[in-house]
Amino acid sequence: MANRDGHRRFGNIRKRESGRYQIRYPGPDGQMRSGTDTYERKSDAERALSLIEAQIIRGEWTDPERGKIKLKEYAETWISQRPSLRPRTIDLYRWLLKKHITPYLGSAAVGKMSTAMVRQWRADLLGNGVSVSVAAKAYRLLRAVLMTAVEEDHIISRNPCRIRGAGDEHAQERPVLTVAQVFELADLVGRRPVGNVRKLKDNAYRLRFQRHGEMRTHPEVFTGRADAERALWKMGTSGRADCTHDRRFRALVLLATFASLRWGEVSALRRTDVDLDAGTVRIRAVFVERSTGGLVLGPPKSKAGRRVVGIPKDIVSALREHIATYVQDEPGALLFPGAKGGPLRRSGFNTRTRWVDVVKEMGMPGLHFHDLRHTGNMLAAESGAGLKDLMARMGHDNVRAAMIYQHAVRGADRAITDAIDRQLEKRNDGDADEMPAG
Repeated sequence: MANRDGHRRFGNIRKRESGRYQIRYPGPDGQMRSGTDTYERKSDAERALSLIEAQIIRGEWTDPERGKIKLKEYAETWISQRPSLRPRTIDLYRWLLKKHITPYLGSAAVGKMSTAMVRQWRADLLGNGVSVSVAAKAYRLLRAVLMTAVEEDHIISRNPCRIRGAGDEHAQERPVLTVAQVFELADLVGRRPVGNVRKLKDNAYRLRFQRHGEMRTHPEVFTGRADAERALWKMGTSGRADCTHDRRFRALVLLATFASLRWGEVSALRRTDVDLDAGTVRIRAVFVERSTGGLVLGPPKSKAGRRVVGIPKDIVSALREHIATYVQDEPGALLFPGAKGGPLRRSGFNTRTRWVDVVKEMGMPGLHFHDLRHTGNMLAAESGAGLKDLMARMGHDNVRAAMIYQHAVRGADRAITDAIDRQLEKRNDGDADEMPAG
């Protein structure tokens, strides 16, 4: 708007040699800035100045110069400036940025991002075969980055990630094991067929196996070691080869299930974390495996993750046997060590237990280790406990986090544990009914 003497109260307009009009105006910091666009009519330039003035008054103005920063650079800085992110989250964000965001939007200026661009980017991801789940993760990351550009850095006035449902993941429902299946799985992960595989000169493989205490040679020659090892496994499961039973992972499966523990939690447990007389296990640390292969020991990812969980009485004996047989005497000794005494990696566990073969043999192909926790959560929920008590046992966050600590050593978790005990007792009663009379 111009004053009576012909001078504008806010900014100014000049006519360029091309005949178009350009605006200049003071930003909130007092520095003069030139408009990035030019206008055919002076009235259009005046309207643009009025809009900018209104944005500054409302606190909605964004600096067009800062908006020129490329999304790739801005997102990389965004990740590096968040020290509270867990190592695996950092790895995931960097992978999503490199694989699914930068190739499409990395060179775009943050200030020029629009909902149409985001919509097209998501459509391109899905069109190129990226799963809905991964696309949702990438979308949530982009939305979080651009929200910072809106709310903290004031580079854009509105987040362009406004596609309804784009951040939602529709994971398939995970399987829930019965109590009997959990104990069957705990036993099967320790079964080992007796035999060996030997490489021949022509890169073929010969299989030897033990049957009724006698070593024999399999008549077939295998083209790969994996094929020979798989054949040996099938011979063990079908009874055509003798088997041994390694019980070092039995207690791990039972505890992870019936105490609803994550892999990082159960693999980080120490001897001192288990109180078998009180029937409790304390979760105070987790192992996190980086994408680079390194293991990082740290606290649980939330306050709710630090907790004390009751152990069902029916698995205490399995834990006593495990500790006496496989755990060193030092209080800080790992409860479930790896082959050389160090931390047990999930890949090592899967290989040594032949997890894929075991769950397939049980008729549950695709079962994940995390499904054990899901099973434990379902058993806990069936106890009839309240939501807050369940969330405390499972280590889930709560907006009223203080209530979690009110239940840390308490009757509510004991009630859940007792309810699980009753379900385990039903299993034992059923087994007893099926036993033949002596």
